[in-house]
Amino acid sequence: MRYLYRHILLAALLTCMPAQLAAAVEVPHKIAGIELGTSIEAYPDFEFSNFLKEIVVMDWHGFRKGVISYGICHSPGEIVKLQMKYENSTKEFFDTLLQRYRQKFGAPSIWKGDSFGIKHVWKWQFVDDQDRQVNMILQHNLQDDNASIGNQVKLYFPELMEKEHLCFLEECENIEDQEGLRRKQELKKSTWEHLIPQ
Repeated sequence: MRYLYRHILLAALLTCMPAQLAAAVEVPHKIAGIELGTSIEAYPDFEFSNFLKEIVVMDWHGFRKGVISYGICHSPGEIVKLQMKYENSTKEFFDTLLQRYRQKFGAPSIWKGDSFGIKHVWKWQFVDDQDRQVNMILQHNLQDDNASIGNQVKLYFPELMEKEHLCFLEECENIEDQEGLRRKQELKKSTWEHLIPQ
């Protein structure tokens, strides 16, 4: 009986312990001076490094989700990349897609998948009638969490994307001043308060 009583008491103590520990620990909301729940406008030193803007479409003609990227500098408003995720995420559907892609566009230019059969990635490279390079990628992935899960197609102008990037960098350099450079050096400094969540 005494043995049973000890186990009941131990179980009760272990049950209460996480609540006591949670009460004693401060919940972090902040790291590197940036706090969850605050407005992005509270951080005027942030640089907008994206040289493309994106919009999202949902449930679009057999696609579950799509991300459309367009220029903001070299070719403002021009769509330079489409990334569309198919509604059907099965490997069988991917095989059917690949067969149809091959029939319409010929053999892919490059295999970019892995040797383990986790990610299947085929890439085609074209030049259109305006002498623009066009890349197309068909991808299947159901295991690698670091990549988009399911079946997706990407269609993009690599050269126009690079021009957007270079235009953006040039504009950033043009607006840089000495005060901005000094402020950047200040922002590089850190203390343990910056490095550990607060």
